[in-house]
Amino acid sequence: MRKQETDHILTKMLDAHQYVSDLNLTTGKPMQVESAGQLVSVDMTPKIESLSTYQTEVFALNLINNDHRLTEVLLKQGSCDLSYSLPGKARFRVNVFSQSGNYSIVLRRLETKVPTIKGMNLPDVFFKIPQEKNGIVFVTGATGSGKTTSLAAILDQINENKSVHIITLEDPIEYQHPHKKSTFNQRELGIDFDTFASGLRAALRQAPKVILVGEMRDRESVEIGLSAAETGHLVFSTLHTVDAGQTINRILGMFSTEEENQVRIRLSDTVRWIVCQRLLPKVGGGRVASFEILGMNLRVKELILHGESEGKSYYEIMQAGRAFGMTTFDDYITDLYSKGQITEETALSYASRKGVVGRGLDTVKSSRGEATTDIDNLELDKSYGKDEKKRSLGEVPHPRQGKMSRDS
Repeated sequence: MRKQETDHILTKMLDAHQYVSDLNLTTGKPMQVESAGQLVSVDMTPKIESLSTYQTEVFALNLINNDHRLTEVLLKQGSCDLSYSLPGKARFRVNVFSQSGNYSIVLRRLETKVPTIKGMNLPDVFFKIPQEKNGIVFVTGATGSGKTTSLAAILDQINENKSVHIITLEDPIEYQHPHKKSTFNQRELGIDFDTFASGLRAALRQAPKVILVGEMRDRESVEIGLSAAETGHLVFSTLHTVDAGQTINRILGMFSTEEENQVRIRLSDTVRWIVCQRLLPKVGGGRVASFEILGMNLRVKELILHGESEGKSYYEIMQAGRAFGMTTFDDYITDLYSKGQITEETALSYASRKGVVGRGLDTVKSSRGEATTDIDNLELDKSYGKDEKKRSLGEVPHPRQGKMSRDS
């Protein structure tokens, strides 16, 4: 298979549906794309009912393009990551992996244009984050929740307003930032450095003011990232965690019990923001992002140092800190529902605490004059208590007295 044929197939898959975010080639299934969060088949000419082992393997090798390093990684580790460009159309982050002796391929579509905070309609607090001088900012969420896109928008804001040196360590490079006020050096795992820890260690000698670490995968990279934040750098990174509290716990879990107190102190001194993301199905098609945002203050520092307890939790601090840009997923989801961007079913299914969101939705519906319950024909029992009152006045015989008279 030649590159022209590969590009033709990828173009057909991209144009098959709206809101395409991923392309999926799996043995035994037809070609599929993820559109608005749902996998759908792609009609090809000639028609392909299901991909064969040979077809997926040839396609994978064509994407790898005789790269010896990637081939070795695929054979030894069972998967490899790479980037692929479709000239004038799109760029992809590609993962080739083996399953039951066959090869499967997932291509994540990357936007060619660097996103902006305003263009993506991100919360106003995203304008505060790039103003930090040092410390560490975590953007977390499941795979495909838009973490890299949000980080790209934050870096673009810095690029527009600050003359600083920015180094990114990525796997692979997704958004290619132009030089504006800032100077960008973007490095790719496997080509420019071998591990995130070694790339981060080298970055400290390259005089950056801002460092982006694509993912902190292990204890060593977290430790070096904390050291970088402590020495005056502004560090951005991602973790696969579902909320702010779990992010802190995940980091603490990378260290031994003996080191926990020291790590808590370091985190309380260096963490500036924790931003968690989820993508929700949007009314009318597409997806909309929801956020949980935790900013550093004295109460958060105390929780990091001593842990959560009854009446003292990250969730309660975020609920109380809305004036400072903080929010919980539940409050943000309720706001999306009030704006008509998501359905009630979506709001409840993505909620962290369904009871909180349920009460929030009822408040919104009440303000619109909508019913908050499906129970009909409710009315007051106007006779309630009247018979008892009459009995006490002797106007109506007690049931037991009536029975006694019948028995007699």
